[in-house]
Amino acid sequence: MPAGSESSGVLVPAVLGRAHEHAEELAELAGRTGLRVAVAESLTAGQIAAALGAASNAGEWFRGAIVAYSREVKHHVLGVPEGPVVCAEAAVAMAEGVCTLFEATLALGVTGAGGPDPQDGHEPGSVWFAVSVDGAVHTRHRVFAGEPAEILDQVVGYGMELLLGAARERTH
Repeated sequence: MPAGSESSGVLVPAVLGRAHEHAEELAELAGRTGLRVAVAESLTAGQIAAALGAASNAGEWFRGAIVAYSREVKHHVLGVPEGPVVCAEAAVAMAEGVCTLFEATLALGVTGAGGPDPQDGHEPGSVWFAVSVDGAVHTRHRVFAGEPAEILDQVVGYGMELLLGAARERTH
């Protein structure tokens, strides 16, 4: 696998792969429609934000991200209710929280058990996503298989698909 690829004059790490392609399409849609995008990540530790930040004109549409890896940050900064953080309610609070903090029109919250150990009673690979578009929030639960690094790659890819899908729906 090559160390990186050239896209829009910027060297993009190969690890971003398909996520970067989705981010570029999202950048085009955001530029055309005025979308302001933000993310709140847990198990992905900023990988979704990295893909978004590497996209064209990110400074114009990407509002930023919060990497809420610890429970305390989820609870105190993003308003996740006390209790389990691997659940739909936590993902929703993360998406809504980052949307409010960054004045975004499209936001993604991602929380889950990345492995190798279970978390909050969920086996590795159990992940909750919440997408907030203009104040309406939708959740998705997925269970990904593999080693922790493989799970993270799948989570980043699916999270980018959800953001792009929401942006496409909003423009139609």
